[in-house]
Parts: sequence; structure tokens; C-alpha cells
Amino acid sequence: MAVSAKASQVTPNSDLPNPQFPRTYKSKTHSVSYNLRTRLLSLKKTQEISAVSTPSINSQKPNSDLQELCLHGNLEKAMKHLESMEELQISVEEDAYIALLRLCEWKRAQGEGACVYSSILSSMTQLSVRLGNALLSMFVRFSNLVDAWYVFGRMGERNVFSWNVLLGGYAKAGFFDEALNLYHRMLWIGIMPDVYTFPCVLRTCAGVPDLARGREIHVHVIRFGFESDVDVLNALITMYVKCGDISNARLVFDTMPRRDRISWNAMISGYFENGECWEGFKLFLRMREFSVIPDLITMTSLISACELIGDERLGREIHGYVMRTEFGDDVSVYNSLIQMYSSVGHVEEAEKVFSRMECKDVVSWTAMISGYGNNAHPDKAVKTYKTMELQGIMPDEITVASVLTACACLGHLDMGAKLHELASRTGLISYVIVGNTLIDMYSKCKRIDKALEVFHRIPYKNVISWTSIILGLRINNRCFEALIFFRQMKLLLKPNSVTLVSVLSACARIGALMCGKEIHAHALRTGVAFDGFLPNALLDMYVRCGRLGPAWKQFNSNKKSAAAWNILLTGYAQRRQGALAVELFHRMIDSEVNPDEITFISLLCACSRSGMVTEGLEYFSYMKHKYYITPNLKHYACMVDLLGRAGKLDDAYEFIQKMPINPDPAIWGALLNACRIHWQVELGELAAQHIFERDDASVGYYILLCNLYADSGRWDEVTKVRQTMRERGLTLDPGCSWVEVKGKVHAFLTGDSFHPQIKEINAVLEGFYERMKAVGLRGTENNPRDEVEASKSEIFCGHSERLAIAFGLINTSPGTAIWVTKNLFMCQSCHNIVKFISTAVRREIYVRDAEEFHHFKEGICSCGDEGYWGKPDT
Repeated sequence: MAVSAKASQVTPNSDLPNPQFPRTYKSKTHSVSYNLRTRLLSLKKTQEISAVSTPSINSQKPNSDLQELCLHGNLEKAMKHLESMEELQISVEEDAYIALLRLCEWKRAQGEGACVYSSILSSMTQLSVRLGNALLSMFVRFSNLVDAWYVFGRMGERNVFSWNVLLGGYAKAGFFDEALNLYHRMLWIGIMPDVYTFPCVLRTCAGVPDLARGREIHVHVIRFGFESDVDVLNALITMYVKCGDISNARLVFDTMPRRDRISWNAMISGYFENGECWEGFKLFLRMREFSVIPDLITMTSLISACELIGDERLGREIHGYVMRTEFGDDVSVYNSLIQMYSSVGHVEEAEKVFSRMECKDVVSWTAMISGYGNNAHPDKAVKTYKTMELQGIMPDEITVASVLTACACLGHLDMGAKLHELASRTGLISYVIVGNTLIDMYSKCKRIDKALEVFHRIPYKNVISWTSIILGLRINNRCFEALIFFRQMKLLLKPNSVTLVSVLSACARIGALMCGKEIHAHALRTGVAFDGFLPNALLDMYVRCGRLGPAWKQFNSNKKSAAAWNILLTGYAQRRQGALAVELFHRMIDSEVNPDEITFISLLCACSRSGMVTEGLEYFSYMKHKYYITPNLKHYACMVDLLGRAGKLDDAYEFIQKMPINPDPAIWGALLNACRIHWQVELGELAAQHIFERDDASVGYYILLCNLYADSGRWDEVTKVRQTMRERGLTLDPGCSWVEVKGKVHAFLTGDSFHPQIKEINAVLEGFYERMKAVGLRGTENNPRDEVEASKSEIFCGHSERLAIAFGLINTSPGTAIWVTKNLFMCQSCHNIVKFISTAVRREIYVRDAEEFHHFKEGICSCGDEGYWGKPDT
């Protein structure tokens, strides 16, 4: 029995607010034509319930019989009886409809409820208060607010119950503005709120949260005389707590004439939620003094508070206390304990709790999986998930997100793809947390194409969605796109400090100084410039862009943590300014900031690149004996590099042999690099052999070996190494250089022929080449040594920085410095050419490549001509 056309045109009264629903929200009855007869015929096919369990139907009293069937909970027979009454054209009374609607609501039978609704619409032109309220209650229980709103509009009269039901439905569904609007309309037309109205409205204020409106409702509570009702006052406490006004919440609590257990729980958990955990514990002790028996909510709140303050000892005490209560075997208590122990780093205790559980739900498994992930055990997280699968437990969105995070850490692309398929099949992909973790997983597994695909399919992207894709583009060396996405995001959402850190990393990568400055200004305007890691991210951006002046200003404007000192030390190391790095280190010590492992990595690196062997050995000893920092593999790699760059190759090899820990490929790589610098092929081959036994997939080591062979004229060996690279699917990133001109970053790829100004760029470069040839300078491939260098640089350099520099010269005024960032190493040929250009045009040129920071001025480079290719010829 479908809804009639006339009935479907009825609209709610004009004096009511018009709620706005999401586009995806569809009516369960108006979007589908429910045919009552068809529905009831299908019900006949189901098994008949024994007549013994229900009374016989008296045909003389059909409405009474229908109500009696409803009273006994026999929905199937009640629906058949309704069909029979309609076939016989027997009028269905209002009380019978109400009984049937209440039964549908109780059994959550949405299809049957929709059939009854269709029958009512076809037989009644107006809904009474009782019948309308029954429909409202059913539709709100089914979360069908569209039909609830329609029914509300058709009701000739409404009482306070009508308003309360609809108001509560809006609040539960998250339509907080509509709920508050409905409440004020209710007052405007003279409906007096009751004890059930205020808890709904106050929950709405808490959900926004809107403290001003909450205080206004508090005034109404007093005005209408409900200031002594415990349920209303409990809702007031919760509202103030959710709005962050803990003092007013406590004031309401202290002035309550009578408190129940809910009052105590609301106030205790309110303290915990607002970070005042010790006050919450004190109130719990008072609760026990008043002989109020805690319940399950109290117990889980106490355990969660231990998690918040990170107090493992207190957590154990609460654990023991809970185990002595009747709630010690409750699953939710066990789940809270697992989360608590995991949060304080005691995974073993969490494992013990987990193993003791006789009945584990999906929350239990998820808590254990996320606990492993948060404590750097992603392998155990994946293993636990596989066990969960074998147990037949269906994961929820949090489970999938936790396992995807573990897959991202481990680089398990195959398993991540399977989880993606599972999420799509089960509908979990609709949760934004799943989409966000998929973006992160694909990005870290170097499948940025899939990450972008997931991102574009997320219908309602939040800040984390945008931040994840921006960071994903950054770690996949697509920094330009990261900046584009950031600009798009700003049009839709307000970025947080984590977003800005990710974008600043992209700016630092390509030398986008002006964009970095814009972000700095944005951070200052929005008040997040001092949040979290953002101050150090700004400092790192200025250092990597070569602007040490602004870097020092940023450094001095914030609290000087060890991380900030380390960033400056790294900047001096990149510039080969070892003496300044040493001076900065001593200033750090004088400032009573304790150095950490990273400090000594930066310091040793600075000593290495500046040829300060004695100082480097001294600081390595200081680290162990004065600051009690145990050297790790990175420190040993720095020492090998220190000795190797200084030409002490035998000492470097002996140092490796005497190491107390097994050397990793990075340490042998430092030796290989030193052999390349000093053309020691035999020792370099030995180092390469050790590297490829442990790591045969890192392209950088093959490049070092190729350069070693090329410098020694062993081109057959170069060919063999490159053939091995092709067989293993190893490809070198194309050479790319970035230059910032007038606040806009321009990128140039190796062999770029599509740039609008490429003809002008090539003409400028050809002019420099001719001038160099005229004065007989190297770098133009005129002699055998230059030919070797040219062949090598074509493979591993690409000369893209030349295009960027020429573009900068064309588009900037004379005397302006040129700043270029490059993703590969700068070859010696390019180095010689840029030195000449800096003299010819009388400009300073800065080039930051993958290894060095080169500052060219009047034909001299800050690296002392000891770049990636090694020491100059003698």
C-alpha cells in the first residue's frame, strides 16, 4: 500500500525550523514504495509460530485481536492480521496502530514499521498526538529523521513529548544546530519544557560544544524550576565538562541537593577529560567516603586516567583494586587495562592481561594490535591481526587502521592492499580514518599513485586526510604537488601545526624560501608558530634554504632545545664550516643543554667535511667517556668518513675491523666513498662486496662504485655495474633542479626541452661555453680527463642545475643572488662552469645538491673544490 500522491505532498508546518540533512541521507519510506500486500505475502513464507503461544483471533473483535497479538510480541501474525483487516475493509483503530508501531519499534523491524506507516498515511488525513508520537518514537529509534520530520509536520497537535522525541533524535544524529533551533521554537510557541527536555538540549550544547548556549539553558533550568532534579543537573555537569568549564561543573556538583552514582561519574570523568587527573582521583576517594559504590564506568574511567598521566605504578594499584571488585572479569575493564599498559610502554603487562581474557571482543584485539604498533612492534601487530583473522573476529575501522599503520612501518604493501580490499568489501572504507591510514601506507610503500586514488575517493576529507597526502607527496619527492595540495587545502580547511610541518619539509626539499616564509607568516597569524615541532621545522627550512641569518632569528625566538641546536649544527656541517660547528657545540654546552646522539652525528660530520681529524677523534671519545652516550652505527659511519676523507684509508679499514658491533652497509659505504675520492679501487671493491652482501637494492652504492670505476678509467666495469642495476630493476631518479624567482619555484629536469624559455636558456649557456673555451678553462670537455668526467656526469648528474642557473640569470636583475636546489650530486664539470659564471656575471650563486652546500663567489666555491668527486687534481 504505497503512500498516496496527495499524502506525499503534505509538508511540515511553516512555523517550524527546516532541518538540513546531508545529501546522502535518504528516507527509508519516501524513497521506496512499500507495498503492504507484497510485504505481507512474503511474510507468509516464513515459519508459523505455534498457536499455543498466542491466543486465538476473534473475528468479532479484530482491533482487540490485533492489540492482543502485539501484546504477546507476535509481529508476524499481527502483520498478517492487519492485511486481513484491510482485505475485509475493516477500519483499523488508532490504539491498534499504536500497539503495532510500538511492537515494530521494540523489535527494530524497520520494514514492517514502514508498511504500517504506509497504511496509516492511506487511511488518515491527520495524525493525532498519540499516533503521531508513536510514529515519531519509532522513526527516531530507526534514525530515520526524514520521516520523523514529515510525521511531525502532519500532526495537528503536539505535546512536549513530541518535541522531546524529535529534539533528541536530532541531537543523537549530530544535527546540533537544528536541535537547538527546535528547542527555541518550542519555547516560542509556548510549550513548557519538562525534565526530559533539558538533558537532550544540554547534550546538544555539549556536542557542539557551545558554552554560551549551555549557560543560557542553565538559566532556563532555574527559571522553569528544575534546579533540584538530579537528571537535569547531571546533564548540566556533563555539558560544562564537555565545554571545558570544569569549575562551573564542580559548582553544580557541590550544590546538588541529592547526588546519584551518575553525578559522581560525570564529575570524576570530567576531571580526567580536562587533564585534571589528580583532582579526579581525589573526588573518587570522596565518593568512597560517602559510601557510593563505584560501577563499571567508574572503573574504566580510573584506568583511562592512569593512561592519561602515564603513571605505571598507579596503574598497577588501580588494576589490583579493580580486580578485587565485581567488575574484575568484565571485558571492557580488560580492554582498558590493555590500553593503559600499552600507553605507558609496558607491552608485556598488556600481553598478560590479554592472555588472561577468556572472551575477547574486537576491541580487545584492536587494543593489543594498536598497543604493539604504538610501542614499535609492528611485526607483532601484524601477527596478532593474523591470529584474530583465524579466530573469525571481524575487524572494525580502528582495527584496519591500526594494522595499516603497522604495514606502513614494515613496508608490507601486499598485506596493506589486502586490507584495502577488505575495507572496500565490508564498507569500512567509508570511515575517514581508514582512508587516511591507507594514504599513509601507500605513501610509505612508494605507491603514491594509489595514495592519490584513495585520497580523491574520500568524500569528506579532514585535516588529517590533507596532511597525509601532503606528507606522502613529500616523501615521494613530489614536493611541487605537495605545495599545490596545501594551497587547495587552505581554501577548504584550516591547516594545523602538523600540516605546516609537512609543507615546510617540502619547501626545504626544493628550496622554496618564499613559500616557507608565507607559511611562517600564516603560523604567526593563526597562533600556532610555537606549537609542537613547528618552530624547529621553520628553523630547518631556513637552514636548508641556506638562509642562516633568518635561521638564527628563528633559533633565538624560541626555546633552544637540543633538536634546535642539532639543526644548526647540521647546517654548518653541510657548509663545511667545522670550526663554527665546534664553536656552536661549546655554546650549546655553556647553555646547559645536554647533547644527544644526533648532536654528535652532526658534530662528527662537520669535523669530517672540514678535515678536522684530531677534533673528530676527540669528540668521539668525549661522547663515550664524558657524556656516556654509546656510539651507534651512524657515529661509526661518521668516524669512517672522517678518516677516509682525510686519506687515512688503512686506518678507516682497521677502525671497521675493531668495531664492537657489526658494520652495516652505511659504514662500508663511507669507506667506498673515501676510496672513490682517493681512487683506491681494490679497497673500494672490498667495501662494495660487503655492502652488496647485505643490501643489493640501494641505488646510491651502485653509483659510488660506478664513479670509482669511471675515475679509474675502467669503463667496462662501469658497464657491468649498470647492467646489474638494470637486471635488478634499479633506476636513478632523473636529475632535477629547482630555482626560486620572484617568489615562484621553477623546476628543470635533465634534458628539459619543454620550458617556454628553453631557447633563451640554451643560448645563455652556449655563450658561457664559448667564453670558457676561449680562455682554455676546463669543464667544456676538451681534454681526456674532461671526457671521463663528462661521461660520468651525463650518467649521474644530468646538468639540470645549469638550466636553473641560466633561467635565474635571465629573469632576475643584475647582482641578485641565485639559489638552486638539486636532487642529485653536482658533477665537477658543472662545478667548474658555475665557478666561471659567478665570475663572469659577478653574482653569488648557491647550489645545494644531495651532499654539499656550494656557495660560488668570484670564481671560488665554499667547498674548496672538494665536492662529491673528491680532492682537486694536483
